[in-house]
Amino acid sequence: MTTTTAITATSQRTRWDANRKTAFVAGTFYLLTFVASIPAVFLLAPVLDNPDYIVSAGSDTRVLWGTLLDLVNALACIGTAVALFPLVKRQQEALALGFVTTRVYEAAVIMIGIVSLLAIVTLRQEAAGAAGTDPAALVTTGRSLVAVRDWTFLLGPGFAPALNAVLLGTLLYRSRLVPRAISTIGLIGAPLLLVAFTANLFGITEQVSGWSLLATLPIAAWEFTLGAWLVFRGFQPSPITARPEPVTAGT
Repeated sequence: MTTTTAITATSQRTRWDANRKTAFVAGTFYLLTFVASIPAVFLLAPVLDNPDYIVSAGSDTRVLWGTLLDLVNALACIGTAVALFPLVKRQQEALALGFVTTRVYEAAVIMIGIVSLLAIVTLRQEAAGAAGTDPAALVTTGRSLVAVRDWTFLLGPGFAPALNAVLLGTLLYRSRLVPRAISTIGLIGAPLLLVAFTANLFGITEQVSGWSLLATLPIAAWEFTLGAWLVFRGFQPSPITARPEPVTAGT
């Protein structure tokens, strides 16, 4: 009996350590999305705000740093899903798979925006050393690429986090892996973000406006609070953390 008890305690301790590590990694990725995305907004301002950037003196180094941070943000999005999937799938695998899919979708859309801005940098640098270029054509091309990036910002970070919040928020609310108050923030913020997305899509409001900012605050609060909780507190005791992960055939 003593040996069995010791083995059980060791097994529980091992699972606790693994779950604590999962929480820390997932929380770090969530916080990394904030660390990367917020500075990127300011670093990318020259190319996004200047319609003639492609024929101007340019601030390419600054823009490249901004795109690098956007890349980090995209990879961190995927990282949150990869880290959490093995655990939350024990609650409901379909929802967990949906969460992974929407995170990958968000990252893919962000990558399209990155490529469009890198194309502007390349065209600006090539035009600066070439003779006979048509400035008007370049400006039109540059504005088109910025428009692509603006749409990716709406269809990616402006839309996907609402889906993420519904799926992951539901999983966490049911499993009680984190306090239900945190999950509730995400579940409340999701419809607000969807309303803002729809208004932006049809031109009722601007992407950068007071209403849009207000509508995104709950989702931002949800993701930051979730990330901080996972890093500093980890998962709460839950039936899905108490049992070992199912072993599939052939493993």
